[in-house]
Amino acid sequence: MILVTGGAGFIGSNIVAALNEGGRYDVAICDALGVDEKWRNLRNRAFAEFIAPADLLAWLAPRRDIEAIIHMGAISATTASDADEVVKTNFVLSVRLLDYCSEQGVPFLYASSAAVYGAGDQGFEDANDFPSILALQPLNLYGWSKRQFDLVVAHRMSAGRLPPRCTGFRFFNVFGPNEHHKGDMASVVSKLAPKIANGETISLFKSHKEGVADGDQRRDFIYVQDAVSVVLWALGPEGRSGVFNVGTGVARSFRELAEAVFDTLALPRRIEYRDMPAQIRDRYQYFTQASLHRLRQAGYAKPFMPLEDAVADYVSSYLLSADPYR
Repeated sequence: MILVTGGAGFIGSNIVAALNEGGRYDVAICDALGVDEKWRNLRNRAFAEFIAPADLLAWLAPRRDIEAIIHMGAISATTASDADEVVKTNFVLSVRLLDYCSEQGVPFLYASSAAVYGAGDQGFEDANDFPSILALQPLNLYGWSKRQFDLVVAHRMSAGRLPPRCTGFRFFNVFGPNEHHKGDMASVVSKLAPKIANGETISLFKSHKEGVADGDQRRDFIYVQDAVSVVLWALGPEGRSGVFNVGTGVARSFRELAEAVFDTLALPRRIEYRDMPAQIRDRYQYFTQASLHRLRQAGYAKPFMPLEDAVADYVSSYLLSADPYR
């Protein structure tokens, strides 16, 4: 059995979908569904067991049939402010699951985040050594919690105390189906597509940084199917231990992202720019771009879908379809 924590969430539910599509239904999901219709992310899926997060460790303790743990569960909002809850959910639980996998010899795959890089002043190289990770300066609580767990992994790696495989994924800006429940944290594509389809003029943030034009703030946008492909590679026989960047390696602007939505819908581009809220200006990333050297060196060779193709597939196959869920 494969355990997927956060299996009803955005990336987690896409992992469950990919496992199902590969013929795997012996999947246990740990998540909290709440009242925001997150359950719909699993409407097209099959799974063997469902565990509430509070019951996970007790459920896991006697199990000896776990093939792998794919740990996607986390408080992922970059605006989260309850540090105690974030540490309990993102750090403490992750350490307990790592302990279990180390004791039982079970592969452990987990979600890190590009948020560990902060403003990116030190670049976006996914070095796995403890000093390099410690030197990173995340801009928010979420990124800090992910860095702290990466440090635990790095320390145990140097001491030879990891499971037979332990792979972390520093996801960059992932977008795609099954993110409706995320609200303000949903991707720009999912927010813009309905407005553009309705003929509205959309607005992007102005730049408040010298040398960067309005709308030219850049991110490494990656389609969720590509992100999941990396996870499945790590789960398979060719996978490798380590913490790896998961992006396309190409930074694209928010303006280009919006233009791709307009072009997919064959509508004229109507974009205006608004001031960025003052409270986030000093914590705003103007550029992210994954270095893929270590991932490629480890053996992951598949190309990533170009931004325009990914946007077209997301908008046409999901956002504008009768069933927008994967």
